[in-house]
Amino acid sequence: MEYIRVRSIEDPKFADMHRLMSAIFPPEEVLAFELWKEPIEDPDIHVYVAVHEGAVVGATEYRYYPELRVAMTDFTIIGTAGLGIGRFLYVERSRDVERLQKESGTESLGMFAEIYRPHSVSSLKFGNVLPMHPAVRREVLSHIGYRKLDLAYVHPSWDHEGKAVAELDLGFFPQDETRRTLPAALIVRFLRQYYSALPNKPAEWEDMIRELETRGEVELLPL
Repeated sequence: MEYIRVRSIEDPKFADMHRLMSAIFPPEEVLAFELWKEPIEDPDIHVYVAVHEGAVVGATEYRYYPELRVAMTDFTIIGTAGLGIGRFLYVERSRDVERLQKESGTESLGMFAEIYRPHSVSSLKFGNVLPMHPAVRREVLSHIGYRKLDLAYVHPSWDHEGKAVAELDLGFFPQDETRRTLPAALIVRFLRQYYSALPNKPAEWEDMIRELETRGEVELLPL
């Protein structure tokens, strides 16, 4: 299996990845094809596909913020079971994030990820790919070491309609597994920077940010 970076919507592998993404995720979680043009050319946004026998069978997108010392996994896509795609993407992504830390002379505090709550999205099929089922993904992330932040989380929809998406938790994988809290100010800085690309923010998101700004530390709870 090959781990290949995609840097342009003109790359045929991007079209394959976008089709896979659209088949897996709910519509409000998928940025329209043409709106990917600028983000995918951003050197700080890392989009990689897993290619098996010439076909795109998985993908992941992530970024590292050296000034905040945190990373973010935007998505992980497993297109089929039985090929070890999830482990392959996890290992390759981890190696690349380590490289980014070394190049920036920083040491990461950990990695954020938005994690579906299975009971909130029980009607969604997630492409009928069993490894992508929210209950499976959540348990895998828990095994890896992810925890969830103690807040009522919402995020702006990626369809640019400004809807509040509330079926997820904001998770964090602490580099130090004894860590039990994160500074609320760090979470606010991260979320403001991460969602700066979406001009339409729902009122629920703004309310969440304002509430976070009144807090000191936010507890990391079990998934």
